[in-house]
Amino acid sequence: MANEGVNQGRRRFLTATTAVVGGVGAATALVPFIKSWEPSQRAINAGAPVLADISKVEPGQRLMKEWRGQPVWIINRTKALLDTLPEVDSRLKDPKSEADQQPKYAQNEARAIKPEWLVVIGICTHLGCSPEYVPEIKAEPFDPQWKGGFFCPCHKSRYDISGRVFQGVPAPMNLVVPPYKFVDDTHIMIGVNPEGTA
Repeated sequence: MANEGVNQGRRRFLTATTAVVGGVGAATALVPFIKSWEPSQRAINAGAPVLADISKVEPGQRLMKEWRGQPVWIINRTKALLDTLPEVDSRLKDPKSEADQQPKYAQNEARAIKPEWLVVIGICTHLGCSPEYVPEIKAEPFDPQWKGGFFCPCHKSRYDISGRVFQGVPAPMNLVVPPYKFVDDTHIMIGVNPEGTA
């Protein structure tokens, strides 16, 4: 009768407490291990893919991420902005995006996989300045027929809302579209082409 005088309730409590503390300790020990799977800042700068959460980007808004040390803009375009695309074709240097500034899957009028989502590197193709995002469809001092897009104040280069460059400006080419794919409806992976594309 060695168990006489043993408090079974206390024994169960101590056993459960030990199990919980051990579980928390094991989970805490796993955090650095799991974190080690993430790419380092050096790997990201060298070109590791970058995941962008677009779930909170409202129509007309821009999300900025960094990939390979460059600003990448993800813009949720409104239907009104998309409807202006054919209206500016005659004013553009490369309206069909024939120059090699985007992957084949973005070689269309919207320069995108999904028309409402534009993904471009936010660097002017003239001298590497950062253009301003001017999404309003209204006359601007730099263009009385402005339909929304990007304006580089450094040397007055202009791009439409698909990043296509206007004629008569110093910038020689459209804004660059980086490789990207939709992971799901709310996430874009920058730096990776969709499966089955080059």
